Amino acid sequence: MSRTLLILFLFLAAIAASAQTEARPRARDIGIEVGVLPPGPLNAITDVAGVKVGQTTIIHGDNIRTGVTAILPPGENLYKERVPGAVFLGNAYGKLAGSTQVNEMGEIETPILLTSTDSVPRVADAVITYMFNLKGNENVLSVNPVVGETNDGYLSDIRSRPILPEDVFAAINNASSGPVEEGVVGAGTGTIAFSWKGGIGTSSRKLPSSLGGYTVGVLVQTNFGGNLIIAGVPIGKELGQVYPSAANAEHPAIRPQPATPDGSCMIVVATDAPLDHRNLSRLAGRAMMGLARTGSSETNGSGDYVIAFSSSQDVRITAGEALYRPKELLSNDSMSPLFEAVIEATEEAIYNSMLRAHDVSGNGHTIKALPLQETIELLKKHNAISVTK
Repeated sequence: MSRTLLILFLFLAAIAASAQTEARPRARDIGIEVGVLPPGPLNAITDVAGVKVGQTTIIHGDNIRTGVTAILPPGENLYKERVPGAVFLGNAYGKLAGSTQVNEMGEIETPILLTSTDSVPRVADAVITYMFNLKGNENVLSVNPVVGETNDGYLSDIRSRPILPEDVFAAINNASSGPVEEGVVGAGTGTIAFSWKGGIGTSSRKLPSSLGGYTVGVLVQTNFGGNLIIAGVPIGKELGQVYPSAANAEHPAIRPQPATPDGSCMIVVATDAPLDHRNLSRLAGRAMMGLARTGSSETNGSGDYVIAFSSSQDVRITAGEALYRPKELLSNDSMSPLFEAVIEATEEAIYNSMLRAHDVSGNGHTIKALPLQETIELLKKHNAISVTK
């Protein structure tokens, strides 16, 4: 290759890289305000005190676009001091390791990991190794890793299962309580939502002090289909991305990428409200209402799960104790505001996962990001937003 051609190639590659990494907005940056409750300072799951998120993004060659996202409840050793937890099944066409024990015992004893479908066993094995190596766990014989997934096989060589233990350890060890990176990152690197690029998204809600002042945070891994609705506006229909595909005769816009309702959505819910397993199950179930608001119908081939936990010190569970005496538990009558909070935060987290994502090519395919300007114009047209910020 001549020097001139090499310079031209590097210039074009730089342009392409810039387009792939351009800053894209969150929902509130373009005037979308979901619901009535205010978000926390970061508008992220990490607004719940003590919760951390870490991510490892794995991009190799032209056919690996995958990764790992770790959500850590508070505590140095979750096996010794567990959090109350619950798993809600929307449509269980998926692989959520550890879910049966969580619902049987009402406890979560490891970090929560999200990844690619076929890598669940490898990630779970790495989590076990991580837990075994923690100080104080030298005599532990059994650990229940909680690992969820979505299928990124369209953009990544899913059969190669490229995730290594070091990738899992990095996600856990580098987790922080600050802002959470969204879009094409971690377990969202190769995902697709509503036929556009999906990814990792997060949001939070803060209850007023008169309702307890509790925080609810949500993180999603979006990889599902349906008919995209944003703030009540039928964006998918307006842009010609419609399911069932037979309906496209009425919407002849060019459809440059696959339209399928199948896929999965993993939803992780954290709250500092003192809840036990039973009310965490109820809270997790309401997150599905936020998913539905975005246009998902939880189709036959979609694995839609919610993992919920409470970070409240009042309900922590010490391993091996003969008695469990929580200092306080929120009553059933106090749950409704939390239900509203989790619905709103789930809906907004899904929007953030798509708005923050950029175009991705991999495994012989390209998935475009949600077209930003067209989406903004449609939201304005339907009076869903007034002006962009």
